[in-house]
Amino acid sequence: MLSAAATAGLMGGGASGAAATGEEGGGPLPTIALGPHRVSRLIAGSNTIMGYSYMGPHTDRHMREYFTTERAVGFLEDCAAAGITAHQFGYSDQSVEYLRRLEERESPLRLIALHSQRDGLDEAIEATRPIAVAHHGGVTDRLFAEGHSQSVHDYVKAVRDRGLLAGVSAHNPDCVRRIADEGWDVDFFMASFYFLTRRVANRQTTLPTLEIDYPFFRDDPQVMAAVLREVEQPCLAFKILAGGRLCSNQEKVRTAFRFAFENIKPSDGVIVGMFPWYFDEVGANAQYTRELGAPAA
Repeated sequence: MLSAAATAGLMGGGASGAAATGEEGGGPLPTIALGPHRVSRLIAGSNTIMGYSYMGPHTDRHMREYFTTERAVGFLEDCAAAGITAHQFGYSDQSVEYLRRLEERESPLRLIALHSQRDGLDEAIEATRPIAVAHHGGVTDRLFAEGHSQSVHDYVKAVRDRGLLAGVSAHNPDCVRRIADEGWDVDFFMASFYFLTRRVANRQTTLPTLEIDYPFFRDDPQVMAAVLREVEQPCLAFKILAGGRLCSNQEKVRTAFRFAFENIKPSDGVIVGMFPWYFDEVGANAQYTRELGAPAA
């Protein structure tokens, strides 16, 4: 079984060859500032590399089989060649291995780590050398729901004490709003366009859904985007393609990119996982970012 992303590649869906390969309208991608660094507005995510598809176990397995260490390195080198200058990854033995090989090849990519264990923070930083560390979104949502938001705040302080940019990731828009309202000293947010942790946050809903494990609701992106526009810090929006559910053809992919860039701040970016099994998703997504993510004239 193919993932929605791979299916979109096979279908074509109206993307021109030039858009898919980046041959037309090439050049640098628009950038945003993260502290003293400038990174492309499109950041390569790692869920696909790790085999987290949000499309079920069959697609998870395809991704894990495809993304050997060498393929992960090659994918990220392709991202850099397409103008993407940053990679967001979840800390694990697997990511340490492919990032080590990437470093050996002198990759220019800036790294943004996702992590949440204070007692393992120094080890994670030493092993991967990121410019920034964000507290893991699922853990953020759970700790806030349990009344332990101070643990997240302490983690942010620990990251900043180590001289790195400190961020918080969340699926629950209320977490982002509360951190901003309370004036935490955070450098950036990572924010899911879909509130996948409703049950964790005890936010029950009567809306019908077939997504038992991951409830993707149509209006969630508008809610999160409105919050991102309110906060001062740069925000990195993720799940803009609804975990592959907006990838049945390239017109839908392009529309999702358009929505994201039109509804977040000019100082915000997007994190997108890619699975270039049968289709140059890297080139296509980079082109959409050039076309739709450039600052208004």
